Amino acid sequence: MLNFDEFPDTVYAIQHLAFEDLGAWEDTFYQLGLRVRYFEAGVDDLTQAFEHTGLTVILGGPIGVYETEDYPFLQQEIDLLKVRLQQNLPTLGICLGAQLIAHALGAKVYAGHSKEIGWSKLSLASVENNPLKNLENLEVLHWHGDTFDLPTEAELLASSAVYPNQALRIGSNILALQFHAEVEAERLEKWLIGHTCELRHAKIDIAALRADNQQYAAALEAVSVSILQEFLKHIQTS
Repeated sequence: MLNFDEFPDTVYAIQHLAFEDLGAWEDTFYQLGLRVRYFEAGVDDLTQAFEHTGLTVILGGPIGVYETEDYPFLQQEIDLLKVRLQQNLPTLGICLGAQLIAHALGAKVYAGHSKEIGWSKLSLASVENNPLKNLENLEVLHWHGDTFDLPTEAELLASSAVYPNQALRIGSNILALQFHAEVEAERLEKWLIGHTCELRHAKIDIAALRADNQQYAAALEAVSVSILQEFLKHIQTS
């Protein structure tokens, strides 16, 4: 069980895109007395972030884990992540971060049969202490084209109607979420701006997506904090 008196007081967050940050969860960390330090993948040396004994969060981005030839920094990130996971250090992956975790654990990550962009409900697995339990019947934001197979040692936590593997965990310290639970309702317009090329290529109705954001994001933000708190509560520090 996590003891905040003994836990490192800084959360390291690895960004692959400037506007995909910790969102609503950043304030939660501050309220728990934790600081946040961001590292920019492809620019910063990520060694310190991956060797951190406290929580490291790997955030989303538009590139694929298999694009190491075009983005060489990815290979170093994967190599560092493999060591981190072997050491069972507290790790949370979101979207691309979840795919990186799956890949580092030996599972296949690949382009899916269709883009999953928009709001829909999850099908939650009936497992003990599912940290996603409060998302039952709640719309969450999906924004990805790649998907992954379930690593051998992983426990499936959630699926969607489009892709079966939406969330997984390894023990108490490693959690991977394909969807975005961290989104901040008031700041989703920057996603529509920043991802305009992807949205138009996928023929997504931007006005309709904006309307869905306005309808569903506040409710998700109100509940999603409990996901983070549940995960933190069960982290084993020794």
